Amino acid sequence: MLSTCVRIPAALAGGSSRACMATAAGNKTATASGKATTAGNKKTTNKAGQPNIVFVDGVRTPFVLSGTVYKDLMPHDLQKTALLGLLRRTNVPINEVGHIVCGTVIQECKTSNVAREAALSAGFPDTIPAHTVTLACISSNVAITDCMGMLSSGYCDVAIAGGVEFLSDVPIRYNRSARRSMIEVNKAKSMGKKLGLGWNIIKNLLNPELPAVAEFSSGETMGTSGDRLAAAFKVSRREQDEFALRSHMLASKAQKEGLLTDIVPQFVPGKKEGNAVTVDNGVRVSTIEKLSQLKPAFIRPHGTVTAGNASFLTDGASACMLMTEEYALKHGYKPKAYLRDYQYVAQDPKDQLLLGPAYVIPKLLEKAGLSLKDIDVFEIHEAFAGQVLANLKALDSDFFCKTYMKRSGKVGEIPMDKVNKWGGSVSLGHPFGATGVRLVSHAANRLIKEGGQYAVLAACAAGGHGHGMIVEKYPN
Repeated sequence: MLSTCVRIPAALAGGSSRACMATAAGNKTATASGKATTAGNKKTTNKAGQPNIVFVDGVRTPFVLSGTVYKDLMPHDLQKTALLGLLRRTNVPINEVGHIVCGTVIQECKTSNVAREAALSAGFPDTIPAHTVTLACISSNVAITDCMGMLSSGYCDVAIAGGVEFLSDVPIRYNRSARRSMIEVNKAKSMGKKLGLGWNIIKNLLNPELPAVAEFSSGETMGTSGDRLAAAFKVSRREQDEFALRSHMLASKAQKEGLLTDIVPQFVPGKKEGNAVTVDNGVRVSTIEKLSQLKPAFIRPHGTVTAGNASFLTDGASACMLMTEEYALKHGYKPKAYLRDYQYVAQDPKDQLLLGPAYVIPKLLEKAGLSLKDIDVFEIHEAFAGQVLANLKALDSDFFCKTYMKRSGKVGEIPMDKVNKWGGSVSLGHPFGATGVRLVSHAANRLIKEGGQYAVLAACAAGGHGHGMIVEKYPN
């Protein structure tokens, strides 16, 4: 009866390159002034009087399992690669960039403002400001929306948003007692006092403080929250394993078909098989039989979250080029997409920690005047297979939507054939600070590939947060 510890009754939870802009007949077109016209019956979400923000392109290093090929690098090495790869991809002169914002979660203490250190090491002029933001798994989402605000306000015309996470080498510090003694030993005047403090340091050397793996407010690990959420919404172990297998199969297919064009090579000094990593190394197509044999990772022996249906610890970085549409047109850049509305939400960080997508999607759609049927592409962050499935069930649950979201009824069902068709975080990996840019890049690239107009991306994050954004394909 795992569901009894969750406030949601399980029984009711239910069910691009530089070029001149071209337009094509039948497509929605927009002017540099921010006004838009719409051909056919498609809706428009541009806001009169506000500048259109465009996504020119996005790149990322290959996402790899922590402790593998990137283990001897540093975070700013990965972010530097993403920044330089973005400049090469877009052909934007380095001096045109007005500001750089990068997200990260577990900071390397030597390069705590990793955006600045990466920018300087990449050769950006020291006159270009760069700062780092953090909001758990949606850190680079924050970087993007911060840049959107800068562009909308007229602060700058070109901005880079990115993010990085490097879990191969996390900061581990002495515990508080040892740290206090280290500070006091310099002030101690007597030898006896110094020896006493020294002994306290020595006896605490084998009791370090590791980076937090649990919510500070609840003391619960995210994996345990994922287990309880799956139980509350009656997401079976079989469903989770099938979703995880789907993620890996779709990612593998996308790799083989050359669809993951956002990847730029990461050079690794001394790598035996050449000196560049070019593919995500966490994609592994297994079988349901093998996945079913894995033991629960968090709640034993009855939990359903395993190493096979959860995202893994990942190293990687990402970056994207954002501009005002007016600037892009004036200087001959061909964007891939408009970045339209976005929304952040927050809810109970204990029982609803991972339900950010369910809360943010309807708010976002209503804000933009769209419905689920208007959305052609969904990119939903896969912290755990069970988390994605629980969010989809929440949106299609009258009980949940009425009781917790205070809506008149359920939002509706999101067709699975629109969700994460090139794989997701379970298969591609999840560098905490970098995933948001990947979601936007894949949303824009899928719209181009699939011929859709609107995409929605959504992600959950620690603290009970969530983020959503509407991406609109740029006219051909």
